[in-house]
Amino acid sequence: MAEPDITSLRAQLGPPSLPDHDPADPVESSVIRALTRSWGLRATVKKREPALDDLFDPALRDYPEVLIPFHAHRRYRDLDERRRARLRAWAWIAYNKNVVDIEQFVVNPGFASVTGDALGIGPHDTVVVGVMQAMVDEQYHTLMHHNASAVTRRRRGWVLPESVLPASRTVRAHREAVARAESPRAEVLVRLAFTTVAETSISAYLGLLTEDDTLQPVNRATVALHRRDELCHSSLAAELLKIVFADLGSTDRRVLLDALAAGIVAFTGSDTATWAAIVEYEGIPGAQELIAETSRGGGRVVQDCSAIRSLCTELGVADDLRVDW
Repeated sequence: MAEPDITSLRAQLGPPSLPDHDPADPVESSVIRALTRSWGLRATVKKREPALDDLFDPALRDYPEVLIPFHAHRRYRDLDERRRARLRAWAWIAYNKNVVDIEQFVVNPGFASVTGDALGIGPHDTVVVGVMQAMVDEQYHTLMHHNASAVTRRRRGWVLPESVLPASRTVRAHREAVARAESPRAEVLVRLAFTTVAETSISAYLGLLTEDDTLQPVNRATVALHRRDELCHSSLAAELLKIVFADLGSTDRRVLLDALAAGIVAFTGSDTATWAAIVEYEGIPGAQELIAETSRGGGRVVQDCSAIRSLCTELGVADDLRVDW
């Protein structure tokens, strides 16, 4: 018997049906409804994969030098170009690992708490579908960033093992906040808060690498494709928080707001521990001094918190967050 023509079969079946819209349902959202309907057309996972090796240009930089926290330090400037190039490649590997860590250990577990109805909000089928679509996206983003790191290692001929790197700053803070939660319900609220911060702020993080014409094309393409999905996820995460927030009491709201503040601090800050591991592995002269002097400068990597701030303003709690906007 001949194998069925999958393309023809899909055309006959049409797109998978979605739950009917229920405007009377208080946890329904027209924004989420629109996102679920458009997913098949807009999601990167539904597109043809680019040929990454064809996009690689060995003459271009792997990472913007200005984003390396010690790029102006004399010890970095004194390095020869090959060592600086390795540090830029490391920066790209660490950037990808940070994205993967956030997707795997922060975002998707937070989304899973919604699909599993851990807070007992009874999400409408449309909400569950939208969240599950986003979780599929996040798995694909993990693959995209892993492939991008693999191309860099392969084409540069450098090992650059991720095992050298610690868990990302956001993941470390997330684990600490979850561990401090005083109840299973508080733990769910912490997870939801960190997921919301990540999904509403990651577009700004990804945007750091999209405007630099001197950057490696494969790197820019990876980030641009990911960012396109995340602009939609930001709306989804915001709607989810609104749905949950409406039913919370004062104690739960305080837990959520404190976790949002912790998430913002963790997500926007520079990851000194990761850079310390990199310069030690590379045997950079004066590595301890380099990191110590850089860490004293502080400062944010992600400056744009407008999305999460707008969400908190809409909820009327922006001034209640213990964070320096």
